[in-house]
Formats: sequence, structure tokens, C-alpha cells
Amino acid sequence: MEPDENLIERTLQGELTAFEQLVERHRAIVFRVAARIVGPDDAEDVTQDAFLRAFHRLDQYRGTATFRTWLLQITQNTALNALAWARRRPTETASESPDAADRDPIRQPATALEDRERQQRLELKLRALRPEYRSLVVLRDLEGLSYNEIAGVLDMPIGSVKGRLHRARGELIELLRNNTYDWELPA
Repeated sequence: MEPDENLIERTLQGELTAFEQLVERHRAIVFRVAARIVGPDDAEDVTQDAFLRAFHRLDQYRGTATFRTWLLQITQNTALNALAWARRRPTETASESPDAADRDPIRQPATALEDRERQQRLELKLRALRPEYRSLVVLRDLEGLSYNEIAGVLDMPIGSVKGRLHRARGELIELLRNNTYDWELPA
């Protein structure tokens, strides 16, 4: 697999197929981060906008962080901008892919339904977090980025990342405690 840096160089020389390879390589994580920040309905638009912005700013990429970190920083900023411009509307739930329950034929339909409903409630609780906290939880706990990568994406010191993530998790726990029957959290 060709390194991102080579694809970036080829793109800067006018080879658009190289950027297409970058998009294919990073599309899944960009979409997941966008979906968890703005919701599934707007995630495709945010994903496309993030890649478009990355393409137009590719000459500004300096290589001080990985391309993925740089791209996720653009994605996070694009998603927060989309939230700022979006009208307040009722929150819709994200749904699991329709074939997810079919992967394990042993699962009972009731169990699959309960899991799907629990996932939807968790998505609602995530969207109830402040956007800056939501980004931290998504990047660390759902996407598994390191503290250093998150510091690069959010352009903040690592100590701030850790402190804000702690507060974000505390806020999420409080939101989840409103449904202790779902999450079995101690009071």
C-alpha cells in the first residue's frame, strides 16, 4: 500500500486518481466521526465537504502530523460548523445497518431489537453532549485515537484533551444516569 505522503505528492502534481485513493483509504473513519458529531442524516454532506476542503488545502499540509490526523481535524471543524449552522430540529436516531442483526443467525429477534434500541438511545445521549465534548468522546472512545492524535486533531495541548475528556465522560454518565434501567449504572 502506497504511503499517504506519496499520494499527497502525486495529487499536488495534478494526479487526481491519487486523491481518490486517499478518499477511499480514509472515507470510513471520516464518515464515522462526522456521523457521530452531526448525526447520520448530515454525515454524508459533512464527509464530502471535509474531503473537498482537504483537497483545496492539500498544499497547506506540512506533514507535522499524520495525514489522517490532519484530515480528522478538518472533519471535526466541518462537523462543528455544520452544527452551528443547522437549525434546531428534533433529534433523529441513528439506525444500525439493516443486515447487522443477520450476521449472527443464533440471535433472537427480541435481543437484536433491544440492542438496536439501546444503540439508538446511546446515539441520542451522545448528541445531547456539547459538540466539543462529543468530538472528544467520539475520537477517543468510539474511534480509538490516542491522546496525541486527538491533541493534533483538536489543536490543543494533551493535558487539555485529558481534562476535557474527563469532563465529557462525566457529562455523558450523568445523561446516561437518567436511564439507569437501560445502562445499569450505580446511582
